[in-house]
Amino acid sequence: MSHPAHTPFSPRRRQLLQAGAALAAGLGLPGCDKPAPADVLGGYTGIDMARGHALRDRLAEGAPYTPDIVRRTQVVIAGGGVAGLAAARALRLAGVDDFQCLEMEDQPGGNSRAGSVNGIACPLGAHYLPVPGEHAREVQDLLEELGLRQRVAGRWRYDERHLSHSPQERLYFQRHWQEGLLPVAGVGESTLAQYRRFAEQVAALSRGVRFTMPVLKSWAPNKPLAPAHQALDAMTFDAWLAQQGLDDAHLRWYLDYCCRDDYGAGTARVSAWAGIHYFASRHGFHAPGLEADAGDEREGVLTWPEGNGWLTQRLAAPLVQGGQLRTGASVLRIAETRRGVEVDVYLHATDSIERWQARRCIVALPVYVAARVVQPAPDFLAQAARRLQWAPWLVANIHVSAPLADREGAAPAWDNVLYADPVPGGLGYVHAGHQRLDPRAAASGPTVLTYYQALGDVPGARQQLAEQPWTHWRSAILAALAVPHPDLPERATRMEITRYGHAMSIPVPGTQAFLSQIGLSRLSGKRYQLLNGERVPVPPTPGTQRLLFAHADWSGYSVFEEAFTRGHAAGLGVRW
Repeated sequence: MSHPAHTPFSPRRRQLLQAGAALAAGLGLPGCDKPAPADVLGGYTGIDMARGHALRDRLAEGAPYTPDIVRRTQVVIAGGGVAGLAAARALRLAGVDDFQCLEMEDQPGGNSRAGSVNGIACPLGAHYLPVPGEHAREVQDLLEELGLRQRVAGRWRYDERHLSHSPQERLYFQRHWQEGLLPVAGVGESTLAQYRRFAEQVAALSRGVRFTMPVLKSWAPNKPLAPAHQALDAMTFDAWLAQQGLDDAHLRWYLDYCCRDDYGAGTARVSAWAGIHYFASRHGFHAPGLEADAGDEREGVLTWPEGNGWLTQRLAAPLVQGGQLRTGASVLRIAETRRGVEVDVYLHATDSIERWQARRCIVALPVYVAARVVQPAPDFLAQAARRLQWAPWLVANIHVSAPLADREGAAPAWDNVLYADPVPGGLGYVHAGHQRLDPRAAASGPTVLTYYQALGDVPGARQQLAEQPWTHWRSAILAALAVPHPDLPERATRMEITRYGHAMSIPVPGTQAFLSQIGLSRLSGKRYQLLNGERVPVPPTPGTQRLLFAHADWSGYSVFEEAFTRGHAAGLGVRW
């Protein structure tokens, strides 16, 4: 690809050179000889923010309209993200084919969409799925259906081609790359001691109360949140760490990184429950010198060049084939009627409005959208829209013409993180070519690096995403990555940026207590009781609940397991 000619001493070039030097100085690292180039082409892609804003404005105006056509179906699924696709799968498995799934964007998948840059597949959002634990049985069943999980000699085994290849992750720390993301190279004994103390705290809390993924399986039906969970949910993670005397800068950086990675905001905003849940619901926290090395902490990760888009593409394929998926369709109104529900939808391609009449509607929309289109909004929905908070995100896919030069240390990995990344909210990058089965192609050919920014702690981030040109983000990202990769300026050819104004719900203090009171039965129509300590469904009774709610927002944070399980439950609720 050719680029516009430029002079090496142009003002933009000089500014980038100064920015790169400043970043290197701030990290205490050698400066790079060449700055991030101003001629890297690209732009915004993936999410049509103007479409979402136009919908918001139209709903605020309340302008009257008359539908151009009325259609009928048994079930409408409003929203084609992971929860909506999971609900559609549950309906199909139950033999219900008369439904329509409506999605505002041109591609389904929500935060798990896939894209490509110069023909190379890459994620536009979520990029991995941890091997699901015992409580995520619905996700386990999906993976078995897709051939990723099978029983061999009486034990479950995952297809190694889809597990993250080694090396899995590394950290750029103290002028070189180290294996694993927990800072260990050259840290003192006091730091290691705090690592061990935190690991012991996580283990002790895990033994005392249950932390599950998905979280709804740790909620007792029709009962308040467990007292130990309530105490953690009532304070920030920062406050809890201070109570424990855990103040080491390296530990605090790592825990802040983990919270931003899963929740979109750091330890000063998320609850202590969320900070502990990150580890206790999955893999624990392994301190050096205890049971396992820090570098082994994230073992068992399923990933693909296109990230979790690999999963959503397969969930959407039967709907496309069966004509049950409508994209470019913005939901304007959802209302109950005497006989069922009405769903009005604006079709962007034809500038027309359809009205769907159905027996049930699964509202698989973000809570803040659902509260605007469900008319009238139930009290619990209106309360949730007022109480929940959302984090903006940015995903930048950078095409590079050849593998990059590296600083000393650990070999290139799938997940690559910069300690104290100078880019606000920066989380490092994943390597789209790391999963290639041909090692020669991975070692020599062009590839895409997917860089993430969680902007929940950045003041005015949502406004910046809407108003700043894409080059605003490009310059900072390329300058930061040029420190560990000095030849990035001559290798980068294109950057495409996906913006999410409300990417995910942030589990701030009080979120779990509030959401657990709503429970699953009011959202999905599926009721549970405790039997011998286990949650089991109440025998079904023919119901009249016409609106069923399914979205990761109802868990208080956004990961695949939460969205999928809630969508699946709503799909089962329709059968009642």
